[in-house]
Amino acid sequence: MIRSRPVRWVSTANDGDDRGSAVVDFALVGGLVALVFAGVLQLTLAQHVRNTLVDCAAEGARYAALADRTSQDGVGRTRQLIAAALSSAYAQDVTARRAVIDGLDVVEVTVVAPLPVAGLVGPAGSLTVAGHALVEGP
Repeated sequence: MIRSRPVRWVSTANDGDDRGSAVVDFALVGGLVALVFAGVLQLTLAQHVRNTLVDCAAEGARYAALADRTSQDGVGRTRQLIAAALSSAYAQDVTARRAVIDGLDVVEVTVVAPLPVAGLVGPAGSLTVAGHALVEGP
């Protein structure tokens, strides 16, 4: 019977170089994942702020379009809704006007607000949204 000789691994000076690399990998990948998560969270917050402002502007336009209301009533209603939903800092620049679009009388409420870049803080005047509503007849 032929016996095979056991295989012996030869030790080199590079053995053990990978020790501790899992900790470094975890720290580096964990940091990148945290940055990506924070970026996605910030984009979600910015989209939420935009959608909330559009909803408040549309509600203000509907309020101003009522037969017994004026454009300034719509501005006040929009400011009130924005202050309740987000912050009064977002309700600083709200305007309303009556316009004719495709032959129809409408009220347009426009909100110019800061775009949230870091939390709810951001450069002023970089986000503009508008809401429209048909004016009620007399």
